[in-house]
Amino acid sequence: MPTLEHNALVEMFRDQPALAPRLLSTLFHVEVPPHASAAVVESSLDQLLPVEFRADLVLELRDASGTIVLAIVIEVQRDMDPNKKFSWPTYVTVVRAKTRCRTVVLVVAPDAGVAAWAAESIDLGLGRGHVAPLVLGPAVVPEITDPGEAEAETELAVLSAVAHGNGPNGPAVVLAALAALGRLDQEHAMVYFQLIWNALREPMRQALEALVMERQIEGEATFPPFVQKLIDRGMREGELKGIREGELKGKRDTLSRLLARAGIAPTEDESARIQACTDIATLDRWIDNVLGAKTAAEVLS
Repeated sequence: MPTLEHNALVEMFRDQPALAPRLLSTLFHVEVPPHASAAVVESSLDQLLPVEFRADLVLELRDASGTIVLAIVIEVQRDMDPNKKFSWPTYVTVVRAKTRCRTVVLVVAPDAGVAAWAAESIDLGLGRGHVAPLVLGPAVVPEITDPGEAEAETELAVLSAVAHGNGPNGPAVVLAALAALGRLDQEHAMVYFQLIWNALREPMRQALEALVMERQIEGEATFPPFVQKLIDRGMREGELKGIREGELKGKRDTLSRLLARAGIAPTEDESARIQACTDIATLDRWIDNVLGAKTAAEVLS
């Protein structure tokens, strides 16, 4: 089932049809035919492709006279799916037959392993023909750390943050992308923010929150207001979680000390139960139960 990340990436190319041919030219160094327009046309393929063979998006590039000069089939791939090695050639041949023009498959794969798998040439039979997808993955997407460059190429900056946000230069890449979201309308900016945030692993999220806090203290925060609000909310939730964890630890420690003073030695299972308890009211009850108890079982009753 398509995820938020999958749909957000598809919508990125749907809303910006000129993005795909621009990336083919700048990142893959493909000689894209001169064209006057780029448009989404996947609905026109409904009667040509069976339900099980339905691409995420199809773009047609047309010259000034309206002639189709290149068709681009866009597929967002977040996992390895062996079935795609059969459906991608189908997309190429069906779209090529309909448009009577050159056709390529552009696979958007944020994960490096999935990207390497997707880039493998697909043999159509006995080595007599093949389909070689163009794959937009971490090896191709540049690390954009300059805010000016990110603002000029916001969608590419978002792709960069998704692809490289957890890498060594992750904080700089993500901060550049977040700052660039200010040029977009709030609806698109929030979707891109969620796309970036969901791609980050917990250590990088924590590092980003710390960096944002540092910039706030130094008066250097330059994020769009809604981005700052979302980050602030996440930081507040993190602080509250930390406070709660500290309170739980204090209750558990108090219970352990009282048990020791009462000469009560919990079994291994009972100790594990105490450490696993996340309910403050329950821990308070157990603390009260220590008085007059002879065994840990009585305390934890």
